[in-house]
Amino acid sequence: MKQLSVLILESNPGFAEELKTAIASRDGLKVCGVTGDGSEAIELIKSFNPAVIVLSLLLKNLDGFHVMETVKREGKKTEFIVMGNFSDDKIINRAIALGARYYLMKPVSADVVADRVTEAVGEELPVVHENVERRRAGSLDERISGIFISIGIPPHIKGYNYLREGIKMAVADPHVINNVTKGLYPVIGEKFGTTASKVERAIRHAIEVAWNRGRIDAVNAIFGARVYIGTEKPTNSEFIALVADKLLLENMA
Repeated sequence: MKQLSVLILESNPGFAEELKTAIASRDGLKVCGVTGDGSEAIELIKSFNPAVIVLSLLLKNLDGFHVMETVKREGKKTEFIVMGNFSDDKIINRAIALGARYYLMKPVSADVVADRVTEAVGEELPVVHENVERRRAGSLDERISGIFISIGIPPHIKGYNYLREGIKMAVADPHVINNVTKGLYPVIGEKFGTTASKVERAIRHAIEVAWNRGRIDAVNAIFGARVYIGTEKPTNSEFIALVADKLLLENMA
């Protein structure tokens, strides 16, 4: 069976090993190399031409940005999953400009990183019994991310991933929106290793960030009507339901 290669660039040996185990456990993926040295990373990229590079910005000798710039300059086609300790918009925007598919704030679990790797190459994975679901998940994630970018929810805040997970749950089962406190928040919390109350607060913060950026016209454009005006903003469940309904109507589920 064809396997897509993944290169792990992480200077923390313990976390690098966790990433290797999590990614290698996914069907259709293999880890072609692991290093925390940016100079060595350049050589590994030339040797293996990986489909995905999981990259920490903090590396020895050459940093993650230098590695990304080298790959871009040489015209290699690869997906970047970038991990960093920085929440500065300039750093995040630079990573995205250099080709980052996702920017994940540390600390992040190895399983979450493996999920993002799977999503990044969902269409290219070999045909296995889970392949249809994977392609669907990848397409759904891309559409949700597009909506978030349009209305101004930045990818580095915790609520970004929690909100996306909640929307995916609502697309799979619209009835879950009727019981977010006991049915949705706890499930998301368990997946990300946090509490239901922290999930609720982080999602509320993500929505507030979007509204504080004043992109109400973008919100109304996405939902096809003037749903919200001025400082009025939806509750967590209302926002999740709106996005899920939109995706269902577009046959994204």
